[in-house]
Amino acid sequence: MARELVIDALRMAWFKRHPAKDAGLIFHSDRGSQYASKDFRDVLTEYGITASMSRRANCWDNACSESLFGSLKVERLHGQRFKSTRQAKDEVVAWMLWYNRTRLHSTLAYISPMQFEENWLAGQSRQASA
Repeated sequence: MARELVIDALRMAWFKRHPAKDAGLIFHSDRGSQYASKDFRDVLTEYGITASMSRRANCWDNACSESLFGSLKVERLHGQRFKSTRQAKDEVVAWMLWYNRTRLHSTLAYISPMQFEENWLAGQSRQASA
């Protein structure tokens, strides 16, 4: 995987959500060279994101990400053949949107990640105004 791909993905996510630089974001990844590259680390620094990298040979450090990608492969991509890179990307994006907006997660008390985030933000807002 090229570092340009992960840099582009991070920039797209950043511009879509516009988080504050002091939001306390953490980017957790495996030890891939694309994530360890100076260019990628520079972008993390630019956006105020803390890098968190798995320890060598410790898959548990990356369990959440591994679970997400495992679900993607099993639920959407297994056995698929794509005619183009664009078609593959469209499938992944469609699944990710469903996964975040609709799919219920047992670890989040059977609500979607987006609902969890909305509830959390509403709680933060109530605490700030109290």
